[in-house]
This record gives sequence, structure tokens and C-alpha cells, in this order.
Amino acid sequence: MPNDINPSRDARAAASVPGVGSAGSEPLLAEDLMLTLFQPQSGTIAAENTLYYALASALLAELAERGGAEVEARGMRGAIVRAAGDQPTDALLRTAWDYVAEKPRDVQTVLAAVGPSLRAPVLDRLVARGDIRREVRKTLGFIPSTALELGSGRRADLVRAARAVLVDDAQPHPRTAALIALVSASGAMPVLHREIPWTTPTITRAKQFESGNWGAEAAAAAVTRTMTAVITNAIVAAAVLPHS
Repeated sequence: MPNDINPSRDARAAASVPGVGSAGSEPLLAEDLMLTLFQPQSGTIAAENTLYYALASALLAELAERGGAEVEARGMRGAIVRAAGDQPTDALLRTAWDYVAEKPRDVQTVLAAVGPSLRAPVLDRLVARGDIRREVRKTLGFIPSTALELGSGRRADLVRAARAVLVDDAQPHPRTAALIALVSASGAMPVLHREIPWTTPTITRAKQFESGNWGAEAAAAAVTRTMTAVITNAIVAAAVLPHS
């Protein structure tokens, strides 16, 4: 197990703190998601095939949490997302809000339209915060290349909070619950097995979060929970589609 994960710490306290380890404005859920999916040993981001769906889903979940989006489930016809409230001040959240503000749209349509442009700006934010570093290296001694390295302890905090919930059965903060649901739906949970054991109980609990079963303490987050359950279903569906 990596040294930055210490399961002996107060698991319940870690799981209850939103945006742990952040400085300045609280990072978006999409930033937390990408940072959690970042693999320090290889400098890569897990679940690249579904990453843009997952990042767009994180924006929608955050909009729902802030009262900026609503979802209407329509049974076999899928679900419709519509804008609510005022236009967000955050530039990334505006990309999703503006799109659904034009007219209510199918969830899959929103994810496919908003997601592809998100990877670079989300990564740039993580670099700007110091959570990830870009290191310029030379291949064969003269060909420049850029490598990504971990730059702060915030990823460890996020993973520790998720582990507390999935392994130690701590009650989650809604933000941690949404993060777990999105990581699980992206198919990346097995990649985290050195930090969060990939066992049958862990799999079962993660799937519960995908379906919106977050426990009693997250009951106040009903809108976010519903949105997350709908969009994680969309991510899972996208994962079985052929990729060009």
C-alpha cells in the first residue's frame, strides 16, 4: 500500500470533509474526479475511454448540487436535463449550464456535447493548483516530452475519504458519495486496488453509490443523488459503445 494512504486515521472524519486539502476556492467535483483517477506511478489518468463522459457527469452533478440543473427521469425514454437558477460564475460549469439552458436535453446528448473539451482545462486547473505538476523531459537525450507528476497531498485525502466509506463503512459526505459513484461508473475502481481493496464488499458498496443509495446522512442531497444515479447509468452505457 502506498505511504500516502494511512487507514489508521480517523476514517469517519476524513469521509465527512468536502474539498479536503484544497486551498483558495473549493475545487470542482470534476477536478476531484480527475485527480482521483490520476495514477502517480505511471503519470497517466485512468479510464481515458470514458473520461470525458465522467467529467461532464461531474459538472452536471455539481450543477445539481448548486441548484443549477434538474433531471427528469422518463423511464424507458431515458432522462432529460434542464437548467435551473442563474448562470454559474465558474467557466467550466457554464459550459454545461449554457448547453442545457438552450433547451432541455437528453443526458447522453449533454455528456457527448460537453465532455470532449473538458480534459485539458480540468488538467490545467489541477496544475495551477499544484495538485499535479508538468515536468519537461527529454527522450533519447534531445526530444522534449512532458510528464505528469503528483504535486500535492490532496489526492491522498480524496482517496482516503473514499476508502473510509467503501472499506470502513463510514457515512459519506454527499461530495464523496458522488465522487465514488463517478469513479465506479467510469470503470476505474480496479485501478485503485492498491489504495482501495477491490473486493466483493467494495464492489457492492460502490455499485450502491452508482444507483444513488448513499445512506441516511446524505438524504438532504436528494437532487444530487438523483442526478448522479442518472448520469452514472449514462457513463456505464457509454462504456459498452464502440470507440473510434
